[in-house]
Amino acid sequence: MLIDTHCHLDFPDFNGNREEVIERAKQQGIGYVINIGSSLQASKNSLSLAKRYDFIYATVGLHPHEAENFNASVLGEVKSLAREEKVVAIGEIGLDYYFREPAKKDIKISQEKLFRALIAVAREESLPLVIHNRDADSDLLRILKSEFGREKIRGVVHCFSSNEAFLKVVLDWGFHISFTCNITYKKADNLRNLVKVMPLDRLLLETDAPFLPPQIYRGKTNEPSNVKILAEEIAKIKDITFDEVAEKTTFNAKKLFSLPR
Repeated sequence: MLIDTHCHLDFPDFNGNREEVIERAKQQGIGYVINIGSSLQASKNSLSLAKRYDFIYATVGLHPHEAENFNASVLGEVKSLAREEKVVAIGEIGLDYYFREPAKKDIKISQEKLFRALIAVAREESLPLVIHNRDADSDLLRILKSEFGREKIRGVVHCFSSNEAFLKVVLDWGFHISFTCNITYKKADNLRNLVKVMPLDRLLLETDAPFLPPQIYRGKTNEPSNVKILAEEIAKIKDITFDEVAEKTTFNAKKLFSLPR
């Protein structure tokens, strides 16, 4: 069994073939799919998918780009959704400072406010975090340290793209790490080096579909069935068997997200 711990099957990219994509995932041995909420509407759509398919689970969250739309009403809806039976985490949440122009101070402040509010929801509901981090290492660590202190943190830093120093810190704090199919890209030596040193007992697999397809499918829409290609690449990088990758990452995902054993 393999588990895709992060994808967006609710996105419009799949409007023409969603059923086929989901069926392909099942045929490729994908035992569970976790569909990620990235906005209020996406969180609702994610939960709807989870209710339709027994092997799909949902998260509820607001991507940092949603900070401008955040208010008390939205927070109330997120809290309500978080209590639904098939919701297994709060995410994706975090910080994203990737801007064509330097990020303005007020944008960073609004993202931090959103991030802290959703951390609070996760703690209230005893749910793990799905962390989005782009070009914001220092602020992300500052916020997490102020919220959790020395307490171990249940969650995953998804689509990991930072350096080894950051990796060590978040591992020490209790996080899991997920890599996506961009580790297959020709110029991704830095990511492959991180995979090589990554402890297997904290590793998760994700596609982030429809984004970041494997090298052999560049230019096409990514989908959960491609998590098999990701597992094969990780096995190659770490010089272990595919079965070892599948067994350990599946165990990790089931434990973190409280999925049926």
